[in-house]
Amino acid sequence: MSLKEKRIKSEYRSLIDNVVQDFYIPLLHESTSYKRAVGFFSSSALVEISKGIADMAKNGGKIEIVASPYLSDDDIQAIKDGYKNRQKIIEGALIRQLSDEHEDYYSMERLNLLAHLISDGILDIRIAYTDKDNEIGMYHEKMGILEDKDGNHVAFSGSMNESMTAMSINYETIDVFCDWRKAEADRVKLKENAFYSMWNNVEPSLKVLEFPNISDVLIEKYRKKGPNFDIDHEQFKRRILAYGSMLQGMSNYSGTQVGARIPADVELHEYQKEAIAAWVGENYRGIFDMATGTGKTYTGLGAISKLSEDLNDDLAVIIVAPYKHLVEQWVEDIVKFNMKPIIAYGDPAHKDWRKKFSKAITDQKIRRDTRFLCVVTTNVTFASPDFQERIDKIKSPILLVVDEAHNFGARSYAKHLDDRFAYRLALSATLERHRDDEGTALLYSFFGKKCIEYPLERSIDEDKLTPYKYYPILVYLSELELESYEQLSYEMSKCMIKDKRGKYKLNKHGEILALKRSRIVAGAMQKLEALKREITPYKDDNNILVYCGATRVIDDSDTSSDDESDIRQIEAVTKILGNELNMGVARFTSEENMEERALIKEHFQDGGKLQAIVAIKCLDEGVNIPGIRTAFILASTTNPKEYIQRRGRVLRKADNKPFAEIYDFVTLPRPLDSVSGLTIEQANRDKTLVKNELARIKEFGRLALNSMLANNLIWDIQEAYHLNDTDLEKEDEDFE
Repeated sequence: MSLKEKRIKSEYRSLIDNVVQDFYIPLLHESTSYKRAVGFFSSSALVEISKGIADMAKNGGKIEIVASPYLSDDDIQAIKDGYKNRQKIIEGALIRQLSDEHEDYYSMERLNLLAHLISDGILDIRIAYTDKDNEIGMYHEKMGILEDKDGNHVAFSGSMNESMTAMSINYETIDVFCDWRKAEADRVKLKENAFYSMWNNVEPSLKVLEFPNISDVLIEKYRKKGPNFDIDHEQFKRRILAYGSMLQGMSNYSGTQVGARIPADVELHEYQKEAIAAWVGENYRGIFDMATGTGKTYTGLGAISKLSEDLNDDLAVIIVAPYKHLVEQWVEDIVKFNMKPIIAYGDPAHKDWRKKFSKAITDQKIRRDTRFLCVVTTNVTFASPDFQERIDKIKSPILLVVDEAHNFGARSYAKHLDDRFAYRLALSATLERHRDDEGTALLYSFFGKKCIEYPLERSIDEDKLTPYKYYPILVYLSELELESYEQLSYEMSKCMIKDKRGKYKLNKHGEILALKRSRIVAGAMQKLEALKREITPYKDDNNILVYCGATRVIDDSDTSSDDESDIRQIEAVTKILGNELNMGVARFTSEENMEERALIKEHFQDGGKLQAIVAIKCLDEGVNIPGIRTAFILASTTNPKEYIQRRGRVLRKADNKPFAEIYDFVTLPRPLDSVSGLTIEQANRDKTLVKNELARIKEFGRLALNSMLANNLIWDIQEAYHLNDTDLEKEDEDFE
């Protein structure tokens, strides 16, 4: 492999990146020449320089080092007093920096290796200092140039000293340039020329000299036995293959190793490999922001496999998903990747998870063949004291993988995101939390950067998801529904408070009122009539999804004030499809157990008697039913996370599915032709609902095959309420 095939960052920061492991070791492994200006000369600097060069030296590479002596005030004064003594004074200063205090095994092994490399002519050190008008100064430039067998060059420079302090404590940076990138080629050439001038002592006002005695002292002082060319592999147990090197190196696994491996029959897409490579480049931390249906789970499992390999399977993996059915779905895929997970949540089938988890932790400590551990759990179980107590007992490095990670912005889960997890991966199509900037910021702070953004438009363009047609269906609130909606809006207006940033938000009572108001919209009575009209042409078709809100339908003819007298929307919809249209229909809710859900999915995919699924919220996250061709969405959510995920459920690829269809029941306060007769106050009360519905129409319509249909409706609504695009971008203080 060449340097050109590596994924190399343009900048490395010592408190963010492990510069030795992520830059020096993997790049030097591929290099045949290493030219380095290091700042001050010392035995500590030599130890740090040696990290990564063993493989290069073993393969016949050449190393050239330029360093500066650390001259005391007495040294400088002595040089001023007698030019003849200059060489000896510098030599003495250099020797003082060769410490006898390196007692640790790795430092002594590295100094012994360097002594052998000097003796064998592989490593050459020259000393640089400034000399102008007989004034001696210290040369303090830090830069390096690497070259591989194909003539590719990488140059770097910056504030990094080759010392343990600079590598791990100080906040320092290096900038990196590659000559195969056109914009950086000149920078690399400048560094090469500068080093050439220094090395050959032709740089103005700079003296670069050989000090043979120093080489002799190094050899005599540190060469004790044969060189250890495996020192990097010994000291750094994990295999360091930086960034994109694994694009070719991620081989399929067919052996019997303990740990996660990509199975032989799975070939990841290039964008999945690139995501994993970027995650590796961020020190195994980051976010996979991928549209629903584009393979987040397999990308996550590929990342787990990569880290497991790099750590020689000395790893504990904790995978967290929102619901039990998603845990089971993960398990189906996990076992394909050579893992035997412990399933942990409150279910009779897995009631002994505590015992299994504890035993696995113990086995990990004492048995080499059980050093890999994998647990899959729900959000609730993860946050429980029993689970957290067991995490505290894990001694190996831990990778935390959180599916639908936006949920962990909530305080109840966020408080468990801490330094126990050395490695972190968040999976979500919609990480940004709706109207919760603080929770969103917390997620980014903990998990790190996005390693991939694979949005819906790219997914459709690259044929990873199916195209779709979008049909917004207008319905209106009844008189009773509108009266209730306006009364709640008025009460909410009295529940506004300022947050710490001076922005208005609803108090606790206001939030309850907002929930009641949203349920009125979701359960609008007209939706049932409109659904029957729109779905009738499909009554002989299969693969239909009807998405209901978790709400009740207000019956205007019922004078009872008891909520229990209202009909649950899902029950009303099931009755219309099953009894009135004689369709084969099944409900898919939290009330059905795992076995029932599995059977429903099986019959639905078969395309036999089961024509339609009627679902509520549990289908939002993670459920994979690719056969859905036509969706009727009654749940008028204003949360982008929810409606984007719902759309994603419908767009999964399947046989005989050239495109999907989405019918979205858009709820407005009143018919558009009546808006002109409203007072300004009445129109303003309508606008919160109108703007929320418009936002969803715009999002669904912008990528639809028939986008003009949505655009025409948007224009009609905006014209009726005198709204422009600027109005729609403003954040409402009414908090729908």
